[in-house]
Amino acid sequence: MPNLPKGHPKLLNAWAFYDWANSVYSLVIASAVFPIFYEMIFKESGKNYVLLFGKEIKDTAMISFVTAFAFLIVAICSPILSGISDYLGNKKAFMRFFCYLGGLSCICLYWFDVDNLFLSYTAYFFGLIGFWSSLVFYNSYLPDIAFPEQQDRISAKGFSMGYIGSTILLIINLLMVMFPNTFGIETPKMAMKISFVMVGVWWIGFSHITYYYLPKGNRTNVPLAKDFIFKGFHELKLVWKQLQSNVRLKRYLYSYFVFIMAVQTVMLVATYFGATEIDWGSDDKTMGLIISILLIQLVAVVGAVITSRVSEKFGNINTLIFLNGIWAILCAFAYFVHTPVEFYITAGFVGLVMGGIQSIARSTYSKFLPETEDTASFFSFYDVTEKVGIVIGMTIYGTIDLITGSMRNAILFLGVFFVIGLILLTRVPKK
Repeated sequence: MPNLPKGHPKLLNAWAFYDWANSVYSLVIASAVFPIFYEMIFKESGKNYVLLFGKEIKDTAMISFVTAFAFLIVAICSPILSGISDYLGNKKAFMRFFCYLGGLSCICLYWFDVDNLFLSYTAYFFGLIGFWSSLVFYNSYLPDIAFPEQQDRISAKGFSMGYIGSTILLIINLLMVMFPNTFGIETPKMAMKISFVMVGVWWIGFSHITYYYLPKGNRTNVPLAKDFIFKGFHELKLVWKQLQSNVRLKRYLYSYFVFIMAVQTVMLVATYFGATEIDWGSDDKTMGLIISILLIQLVAVVGAVITSRVSEKFGNINTLIFLNGIWAILCAFAYFVHTPVEFYITAGFVGLVMGGIQSIARSTYSKFLPETEDTASFFSFYDVTEKVGIVIGMTIYGTIDLITGSMRNAILFLGVFFVIGLILLTRVPKK
């Protein structure tokens, strides 16, 4: 494999191409087809709850809790994995392992069924583990392969490639679901199950382009001691100590923790919200939901590029403040959304700010890092911050949904986090 220097176009493009490979999970599984499939199978069963220890748990609340638990595991394990990968000098191998775990788990979703929910939720659980754990190592490569002045654009390019690639597969899956007989498939439900298999094959297959160019690191033959297993937690502690003298990075992480909690929660529950809270009437719910997801993806490509340009002119922090304000307004508006047209309008604006806030948040953190060669530890801290935020966000969302019986109250509550995130961003020194 080639040993390309930092900043080389082929290296940058290969890194960004992993977004093309793995984003099919976040779109088809997390956002589009699986939530529709999940709502469909419970509706067919005639119940909207799961029995857990003899208690009935609302199906949408249950998927929120399973998601939160998966993120909790990622948050706990990523420091350990980061420490071991740093010691062994082969974080690419760890990234590849979790890619395979996630891809194979997507394939196993083919057998997801209400009559065997334990194994079904297990496949969903490990799909989440694989996707988000691979991102721990993927994100940590950014400062290794790109210079600071390249990071905004290559980060945005990664998200854009992810949106385009995942949209292509989603369109194919949409055609399969809407015209199953044309593809030799018996029912739309079977088409959805085949879509899960296609996600796993796409993700694992295209990821090899990234692995071919990414540097491996230096492996050592020194035996792995107990200290190195917990080295990741020790490094997180060291990173926390360094943050105390780095006011800008510390304050930025406070704000990031709050607003990314809300961003990721909204993205994870948006389709479940559309499936249960929107009055589709005589309209085809499946078609409507997938069209709204496609709309989000297509607009998000433009949004990520525009946001990177805006940040170059007005600065990353000012751009993030503006984006948080838009997100807060969207959460408030979503509370009153009832018709498909209103849902499409909301989806369009969500797409416009979704890619932008993620790409700028990632590159802002990368640019705020102190001079260090231990980027994996800093990005492990970044990822743990995000995952803990998602655990809290999904738990709060599921609890409000369970208690009130309405996802509207939960989505409205998330808007408060965007307002808090905006306020905290104003305290980040811009220079």
